[in-house]
Amino acid sequence: MNKQYTIAVLGSHSALDVCRGAKDLGFKTLVIVQKGRDKTYSKYYKSNGSLGVVDEVLELENFKDILKPEIQEELLKRNAIFIPHRSFEVYINDYDAIENKFKVPMFGNKFLLKAEERGIKPNQYDLLDKAQIRYPKQFKDPKDIDRLCIVKVLEKERGFERAFFMVESGSEFYKTRDEAIKMGKVTEEAFMNAVIEEFIAGVQVNFNFFYDPINERLELIGTDTRRQTNIDGFSKLEPDNAELVWKRAGVKWEEAGHIAVTVLESLLEDAFATGERFVKATQDLYKPGVIGSFGLQTMIIPGPPKKEIIVFDVSPRMPGSPGIFATPYSGYLYGQNMSMGKRVAMEIKEAIEKDQLEKVIT
Repeated sequence: MNKQYTIAVLGSHSALDVCRGAKDLGFKTLVIVQKGRDKTYSKYYKSNGSLGVVDEVLELENFKDILKPEIQEELLKRNAIFIPHRSFEVYINDYDAIENKFKVPMFGNKFLLKAEERGIKPNQYDLLDKAQIRYPKQFKDPKDIDRLCIVKVLEKERGFERAFFMVESGSEFYKTRDEAIKMGKVTEEAFMNAVIEEFIAGVQVNFNFFYDPINERLELIGTDTRRQTNIDGFSKLEPDNAELVWKRAGVKWEEAGHIAVTVLESLLEDAFATGERFVKATQDLYKPGVIGSFGLQTMIIPGPPKKEIIVFDVSPRMPGSPGIFATPYSGYLYGQNMSMGKRVAMEIKEAIEKDQLEKVIT
């Protein structure tokens, strides 16, 4: 029965993770690629007997062409179920089109995807407020800055990437803004729409959850932390050299990869409680709420009275860390460690078998 369906995904981010999970559960797989960016899927991981995970590649001139009626028709003919991830949002860059013009059944709640953008209401901060989840204090007016803050600004050259700046006062904010604009890193408009939030020093952990609407169960599939360039390189330098490089090269937090990481069991109850409150908030603000995978990016800070989990970012879709299967949390539940891609495929398979597919797609 599963082979009547094709699991489709855009060729970026976590496409291989999606395809491996789909193949493991007996689905056909299709990856939509952009011309010139296909070899990972059309050559190196193309299905060939027992090898590979990509059964079919659909090549487009531009990722945005996925919105064209004839391309959607191709996907519909294959009885495709589309799995969204962050790159899909970024390359399409049009949430109205995702919600109203993309007619291919999509796993998850496609109306929740836009909450990731801070300029949209309700956004992730509204969800965190509704869920009574602590996040770093924010400053709307730079003049109110009274502590070390991180300023997050969309880059000029790559509108989907953010530049980061550290400031301690309003005057330092404006000085940093003027220097960044002069160097061509950002625009004045982007800087005035920047997120200014207190800098939290702690251990970064991404809690990658899965909400199963069929069985009304929240699951922790795995935990990870980021590897970022060039900030990771600074940790390997002596303080004097780090300061010199910092001044000359500047600091970036561009994601380059992830590392599996575990947490103390004493933190799990708080982590699950945070996840449950987030699920409830999405059900209130973005009906039917979160479906399937979502991530809470957190800092774990020291006590007293005890360690605390602070959420600084939300990913209401497929995470970009296939290595989370290397953490034990899904194994504690299922008796086997699994990737998020496999958990997604399991949910789709169960929904098909129980004739409840409408519960997991929008």
